[in-house]
Amino acid sequence: MTYRRAVLPAVAGGLLLTALLWWVGASAHALRLPGAAGMLGGQAAAELEHWLIPWSYDPPASAQFRTEVPGGTGAADTDYLALYTTALQIRFGAVFAFFVPGALLLVRRLPPVQGRMPAALLALWTWGVVAGTLAVTVSAPWLIASAGHGSYRFLPQLASVISSGRQVLVAAALVAAALTVFIARLAAKGADRLSREDVPARAARRAATVATAVIALSLVVLSYQPVAAALQQVSLDLGPFAEPGDLLRQWLLLGAWAGPGGAPLGAWLLYRAGDVLLLVVVWWVLRRLPGLLTRATVPAMAVGAVCATVLGLLASQLLRVVVDGAGSSLRWDLLHLSASIGDGVPAALTWGLVAGAAAAWTLRAAVGRAEITDATTPVQGPARRG
Repeated sequence: MTYRRAVLPAVAGGLLLTALLWWVGASAHALRLPGAAGMLGGQAAAELEHWLIPWSYDPPASAQFRTEVPGGTGAADTDYLALYTTALQIRFGAVFAFFVPGALLLVRRLPPVQGRMPAALLALWTWGVVAGTLAVTVSAPWLIASAGHGSYRFLPQLASVISSGRQVLVAAALVAAALTVFIARLAAKGADRLSREDVPARAARRAATVATAVIALSLVVLSYQPVAAALQQVSLDLGPFAEPGDLLRQWLLLGAWAGPGGAPLGAWLLYRAGDVLLLVVVWWVLRRLPGLLTRATVPAMAVGAVCATVLGLLASQLLRVVVDGAGSSLRWDLLHLSASIGDGVPAALTWGLVAGAAAAWTLRAAVGRAEITDATTPVQGPARRG
């Protein structure tokens, strides 16, 4: 699909994602009304408000803008509130700015035609989650400064802000992806027949295995408790940038590994099944991805690997919600059990890009060797008789 045909679906999806996040943010104040607590319950209303506040122009009730300005001229409430508003404006603009380029690449290289519809929908859904996470990241400094203490433990504050607002983002990105796929399907009807990349199965398996090994480095090695603790304790003498441990965990760790300890071995293995599921999803998606793409370029494979990693994360988190719900007294408290949905997206972006680039280079090398082998293999003539 050409860029001219792909731009309309990408822009429409970006606008819908931005509008949905703005709408849910504008609804956050309704959860503070007495009727909301009576209908949903106080705890559920507070949990929902916590999810929506990162996208709301109304600052949280805990925010204090009464910071005295130098010289004793009074409170700077208005200035700090304006800075908070600026942070939200940057956040919503960044959602659109990050979603559109990725969606444009995905729609062009993975058009939602027959046989590719589910893959395109899942890829655009997960890319919407990534775009929202990046938007929260770039707007975080303004949000931290609006609290009046941006120079104090800046990196831990940054890590905390980046991890917010992800639950609502997962749902909004799914709706935006559905609209993008629908419009892209209409745009692709008049296009020429969209070919697929002809990739040998052995080369695709080798590329998927290399990429999955990269993801496993974060999920198994770096996420192991002693290693993760060492990352958490990293400290540098750089003033406000002196405590990067929380931020490193956000961008490097996909999980949290620990031994069985006092837990029964069966329960530990059941919980580790989520990590196995993540790796299986990543390998299976990347094994099929080169054959689904119209052309397996490095950018397309990198973005596809990011989407595969986020999809694996969501699948593993959903499995853990089921496991925790089955063995807990909070069986029906879906809000509480779903609090971890969307965790690990920054690390999925980091390692997904590396894994995708490694898969693309491995694929290119494997295909090149296969072509050289085919070209140098002599053609055997007909066998002599008698």
